[in-house]
Amino acid sequence: MNIYVSNLSFNTRSESLHELFSEYGEVTSSKIITDRESGRSRGFGFIEMADNSEGQTAISELNETEFEGKTINVNVARPRVERDNRSYNNNRGGRW
Repeated sequence: MNIYVSNLSFNTRSESLHELFSEYGEVTSSKIITDRESGRSRGFGFIEMADNSEGQTAISELNETEFEGKTINVNVARPRVERDNRSYNNNRGGRW
């Protein structure tokens, strides 16, 4: 099960997130999303858990709880939507 965690402290590391969720079952991966240019945390991340029922328990138990000084939001991650590569900002108001 892929889990989305938001409102993380900018100081949270993947290891501490992994440790938090491992209290509820086997964590197969944990990742904090960072800004490409600065490398700074963007305040959210993803956890992958091996068992769906353990993942659901983790979501229920951890959603809206305090972790490293912030109240985190924990939900089932939605599938990633592929975006069109065209840049609409380059249009500058003209027609195509």
